[in-house]
Amino acid sequence: MSYLNAVRLHFAGQFQANVSTVNNDPEHFRNSTFQQNFQWLQGPGMNPPNGWFNPEGDGGFRLLGCKITSAWTQSGPVGANDPVLSSKIADSDDRVCGKLADLDPQQQLVSEIWGLQVRLTDRMATNLLTGDFLEAPFFDLWDRAVGASGNGDVDGGAAYQSVLQNLVWGDVSNSPFLTQLKALVESEIAAGGKGSLSIKFNLDGINLDFRSPSFMRGRIAGTIGPSAPGEPRYMVLGRHFVAYRSQALMPQENFFYPAGSLNFCAGVIDQAASSLYLDLGNALPTTVPGGPMSDLGDLTVYAMTNQGPLPLGSIPSQGAHGYASQTNWYEGCAGVVGLPLNAAQLAAAATSQLTISGAIPNSFVSEASGGGYVRADKYVYRVTPGENVDVTFYATQWGQPLADFQIQFVQDPSQLQPGAPLPSEQPSPSYLNVATPADAIKFASTATTDQNGKAVLTIQTSDPKKPRWAGPADFGLDGQVYGIRASFPYNADPNANNPVAPSDAVDPWDFVSILLWSEFKTSDPVQWSEIQPILQQYANLYPVMNRFFDLGDLDSVKKNLHLLQLTFGLAPSDPNSMPVTRDLSKQKRQALLSWLANPVGAPTPPPSPPAALAAVAPSIAAVPSTQQAFAALGKGGKTAAAARRLIRQGAKK
Repeated sequence: MSYLNAVRLHFAGQFQANVSTVNNDPEHFRNSTFQQNFQWLQGPGMNPPNGWFNPEGDGGFRLLGCKITSAWTQSGPVGANDPVLSSKIADSDDRVCGKLADLDPQQQLVSEIWGLQVRLTDRMATNLLTGDFLEAPFFDLWDRAVGASGNGDVDGGAAYQSVLQNLVWGDVSNSPFLTQLKALVESEIAAGGKGSLSIKFNLDGINLDFRSPSFMRGRIAGTIGPSAPGEPRYMVLGRHFVAYRSQALMPQENFFYPAGSLNFCAGVIDQAASSLYLDLGNALPTTVPGGPMSDLGDLTVYAMTNQGPLPLGSIPSQGAHGYASQTNWYEGCAGVVGLPLNAAQLAAAATSQLTISGAIPNSFVSEASGGGYVRADKYVYRVTPGENVDVTFYATQWGQPLADFQIQFVQDPSQLQPGAPLPSEQPSPSYLNVATPADAIKFASTATTDQNGKAVLTIQTSDPKKPRWAGPADFGLDGQVYGIRASFPYNADPNANNPVAPSDAVDPWDFVSILLWSEFKTSDPVQWSEIQPILQQYANLYPVMNRFFDLGDLDSVKKNLHLLQLTFGLAPSDPNSMPVTRDLSKQKRQALLSWLANPVGAPTPPPSPPAALAAVAPSIAAVPSTQQAFAALGKGGKTAAAARRLIRQGAKK
């Protein structure tokens, strides 16, 4: 079971991702060259580039105006008299909102949500269900708004999948649907599970016009369903449709543009319900950012049998339930559809490649030819040197666990995002490199799956040494980032089981990202001179903190010792934990806590301001208030990070 289930509810509304953009530029991590204008709002004619489009962001992730749009049981959609249909989805009412955090400025394409609490409330705002969202990164980022290319981040779409845990139920006896959902959770606990729910939601259409009331807001549509003991938390065990990259559009794409217009997506065949459930929520392109679905014509699902394509069902584009003709179709189901299957279709689909094809030419997405799929469940890690990391991978074939099969692993930094050299630094300095030194992480080249299709890869780590972008006496970017990709080997023997063929599409986002921190040692007792550069870096990168106190100033810090002890001492999963980007190593965090408990040392003289520092911020009074103008300026956003990927640099050569 997962959210992709007969029993599920859907919700839609808005989200706010109030990220700070100062810390998106690796150059800004150098204390010695940091300039005040790096904290200024970006606008036309503002040179040199500065704090990009949202320097005052507090990192908050919020759910806004989200309503339950439909709910389903094994018997179909619930009746209009079920009060769940008048309920809402919201974030916390008794603590701060969740936080959105990048792994690293050179891996910004796995942004995680931390500390989010999700509530389901009735029309009187009484809590019917509360759960903690297990921190998770987004996946399958793509250029979704095909009718409005050139807007950068505004055109993008992505999805999150995780679980809601630590569930607290209110009185749900008036809702037959919620009563059934609660019973499924209780049965999960009885079967040895932890009592959780599966949640998945899609984000698109973010607004980057800082003069708009909807600044940093976008559209969210999601699904909540049951979870089962032993299943992955961040992925669907089922049928995975993998899109081919459009080679023709690759030089112009921001993130990923599929050759067949349809993005990566997943499905599940429910034998008991004789149904195929598909999640097209992050797979259908839109005409404009956050707008209606593009019309690809009727979508038909086929099982590619030896006797030819066998239709399994269709999703109409027009009509009462058409995805392209009804503005509320997407909000009503978050792109999740169920197709009933007869016995012959079930049998054919069990061991045949599934494809989804639109009625217009060249609109399609399909499984691998051999039905294989492999991915790590959790695929983002922060690691202290010397720690071992156990990464669990799941391998499936035709949606079923692929047992006793070998998976191979390689380092793959191609989707990481090195920075650009400063004008004075030619040739490019070594600190721009990612995944170096390569031997700071070590792992076996292969692993064999167990009877559940699981394989565990142990990654051994050592000190990657000097931080990136570090000048004399600077900390720079802590540690190093690495990528590890899993794949199936290919056997030329025609009788061999090949889950994938060399010609099959590959999901570029299916790899493990690791931030491996550098070793950090201090005096005993810890001195202010060792702590000040860390706090100064945060004062530089998060201007929002300047509203409260100066993190780089000894007197200011001493006046707020108890507050800092609290926030630095909280678990990273707590929304009040500091820093908001979770990029402080365990060793630095412990050093800070040690100093805060015994604040010794003389203040550090302030550095001389760089010669290029401007005295007055340029005026933004004449900035045109258009979505495209501000989106094009978003150098600090995901578009700029994606443009720095090694694979993109290779494509330009």
